[in-house]
Amino acid sequence: MPIAQSKPTSPAKRFEIKVYDKSLHKGQPYAKLVAIKKKTGGRNNLGRITTRHIGGGHKQKYRIIDFKRDKDGIPSKVERIEYDPNRSAHIALLVYADGERRYIIAPRGLSAGDAVISGADAPIKAGSCLPLNSIPVGSVIHCVEMKPGKGAQIARSAGASVQLIAKDGLYATVRLRSGEMRKILSDCKAVIGEVSNHENNL
Repeated sequence: MPIAQSKPTSPAKRFEIKVYDKSLHKGQPYAKLVAIKKKTGGRNNLGRITTRHIGGGHKQKYRIIDFKRDKDGIPSKVERIEYDPNRSAHIALLVYADGERRYIIAPRGLSAGDAVISGADAPIKAGSCLPLNSIPVGSVIHCVEMKPGKGAQIARSAGASVQLIAKDGLYATVRLRSGEMRKILSDCKAVIGEVSNHENNL
C-alpha cells in the first residue's frame, strides 16, 4: 500500500505518515448498520468535567459490528471493505444468502467478492468462524470469544492475532501476543487469520 508523508505545517505533521488503501469503499456506510455516537466532551451526567482535555474532534457514526457470528451454515459474500473511525482495523460488509447484511472485523487478505461462512463445518480459511474445538492446533486466529455466545473479545485491533496451542477436552489453550497462555472453553468461537490493516502501527 502507498505511504504518504504530510507537509511539515506543524511539529506533529512533520512526522506524520499515512497509509493509503485504495481497496477501501469511498462512499457512506450501510445506513441500517449505523448508530449515532454522541461525544461526551469529558463531562458526566451532571455536566461537570471529569476528564480534562477532551473535546472537539471529527463527528463519527458507530458501525454496528457482528462480534457473535451466529448465522451458522448460511453462506455470505463480501460486498466491500470499509474504513471504520471507531477502531484501528478495517471492517467488511457481508451479504448473506437470505439477504441480510452485517459488518465484521475484516481479516488480512479478505477482499470484495470473497465467500465467508460460519459454523463448525466451515473451511479453514481467512474469515471463517468456527468453535475452537473445530480449529486445527497451531492455527493463527483472531476475534476470540471468552464465553460461548458472548461475542469476540480477544484480538480485535489492527494486525492482532493469537495462536491456538493445544486442545484438551473442555478447554483450548491460546497464546497471546504478550506470550501469556490462556485457557478458554473449546465451545468458544474464533475467526481464522490475522486482523486487517497490519500497517496501522507505522
